[in-house]
Amino acid sequence: MQTMVKTMSPQTTSTDSGLSWFCQGLFASLPRSDQRRWAEVYVRGLIEVPGRKSIRRISDHVLGWRADQCLQQFVNQSPWAWEPVRRGLATQFAATSPPQAWVLEEAVFPKNGDNSVGVAKQYVQSARRTINCQLGMAVFMANETTSCPVNWRLVLPRCWSDDDARRARTHVPEEEQHRSQWSCALDAVDEMVTEWALPPAPVVVDASSHSDLAELIDGLEQRGLRYLVRIPAETSVPPVNGRRFTAGELAMLAARRGQLTMSWRDPASWRVGTSRWIVAMIPNAENVVQMAPHAAYRRMRRIAAEWLPGRAAPSSVWLTNMHNARLPELVRLTRLRRRTGEDMAKLHDGFGLRHFEGRSFRGWHHHMTLASAAHAFAALSAADQEYADELATLRPYA
Repeated sequence: MQTMVKTMSPQTTSTDSGLSWFCQGLFASLPRSDQRRWAEVYVRGLIEVPGRKSIRRISDHVLGWRADQCLQQFVNQSPWAWEPVRRGLATQFAATSPPQAWVLEEAVFPKNGDNSVGVAKQYVQSARRTINCQLGMAVFMANETTSCPVNWRLVLPRCWSDDDARRARTHVPEEEQHRSQWSCALDAVDEMVTEWALPPAPVVVDASSHSDLAELIDGLEQRGLRYLVRIPAETSVPPVNGRRFTAGELAMLAARRGQLTMSWRDPASWRVGTSRWIVAMIPNAENVVQMAPHAAYRRMRRIAAEWLPGRAAPSSVWLTNMHNARLPELVRLTRLRRRTGEDMAKLHDGFGLRHFEGRSFRGWHHHMTLASAAHAFAALSAADQEYADELATLRPYA
């Protein structure tokens, strides 16, 4: 393998050394020194290369010579484990920028053909249409200033479970079978809590496009996790005085007793806004068999609902088991989805998340991990710079 050469300009020396230090720690689990060097090259390319971040363009930009085959082999075939890298990324991110929540996000990768791992024509709940795509689930660590996806799962369509030829061609492990999105997401959360030994934060997820909430809510409650889940307004709740209501109708009923006007700051745009909110206990919550059939794990549940200015019906309805949380805390947590949505868009276009073919199972997970690392470095560097700028304004004569 050829020796890597990278000429650093005076303007980028500081950033380069910082990225090298970041990568040295993050990829220490990779067993070979050449793997660790290629990891830094790839992450550097995802950060620096403008436009489409193909392996060829990364090679040309970062190295100045063609190393396509070496990079291709590192991402797609090299047998390095991504789990320790993700664990290290999560640990470092949590220590540097403590999360207020773990946010579950769906990632959709439209594809042509069906050669890449997990690609099929499948109904995407968030888009409300059928797309020929790969479908992934990400767990973001998020706070009001930054967020980062630290764990990923590829959702295999049902048609991939028994297609031995395609599974062999894309190197899908035998234990990887079709599972629902929620099962994949909960599995990623389990790994973070049990294997990575991370203290769990409240789980926030927008499930307003999904009708299959039972598996998600039941799974979160079985694990004893705090959650805040945006649900469809038409979700059924237990009868009140003999009458059946949807979650939206229950919110309207609670609104008659009064609403609170809350000010909030959008974490993505920093815009300050106001909206009206209610929070109400779900009556007879222990009888919500639809959402949690296992009696041992039933929890007291509340709904929080938001009315945007000029709206007669609630614009969003959230289900939570955080019965001690005050409304301002719940409102802040709902806003974190704006932060993760913005960062997911940056990952797609700014850090090459959707620029990868994703042919093999191993390659998909490698690329997701490396893109997460690139985003984390950029996000933490921006936070450090913002802190330094703030200190400079506080000490103008220093």
